[in-house]
Amino acid sequence: MRAELRTLSKPNAEIVAGHLVAAGQLVDSDPKRALEHAHAARNRAARVGAVREAVGVAAYHAGEWAEALSELRTARRISGDPRNLALIADCERALGRATQALRVLSDRDVGRLDPETRAELFIVVASARRDLGQIDAALGVLARGGMDRNNPRPGAARTWYVYADILESIGRDDEAAQWFAASAALDPSGLTDAADRAAALL
Repeated sequence: MRAELRTLSKPNAEIVAGHLVAAGQLVDSDPKRALEHAHAARNRAARVGAVREAVGVAAYHAGEWAEALSELRTARRISGDPRNLALIADCERALGRATQALRVLSDRDVGRLDPETRAELFIVVASARRDLGQIDAALGVLARGGMDRNNPRPGAARTWYVYADILESIGRDDEAAQWFAASAALDPSGLTDAADRAAALL
């Protein structure tokens, strides 16, 4: 981001950086205000990929799916970085375009994603399959993220949680309980309710 901001004048770069920092600090607690700061940064540096990405991420957290999708695609065109493919797919899904979300998994740059980001993309695409009623296909997509409980891959806690949730939805409660428990074992801080859901099924 610093390298990209060097393309701006120093005074402008400092102002833009300030808005980006504020957006980053607020994105979880007050996404609407975060988006306002991101917009302010874009007004001063619309050709900077990191700025467009910040707008896209803030818009995503604010539930502004169309804007998020547009900004994240623009950021990718500028930078060539595919790291937001999962967010792009999730925006398509949120806009009711599950089939478009599925196509993201065929993007030529999926192989460039780090394992945890790839796992997030699998989760989004599996959720889109579920939206379409394609349950077996959804489970198959999640399985690509790794189902070896003795050798969990990055992102396994969330992958297994979603896998368990789908199993429970189709009445395979015993299997669901096992996968919720496996997810909980990888989530000692209790970021999800996997442990409670496993217990409820036992």
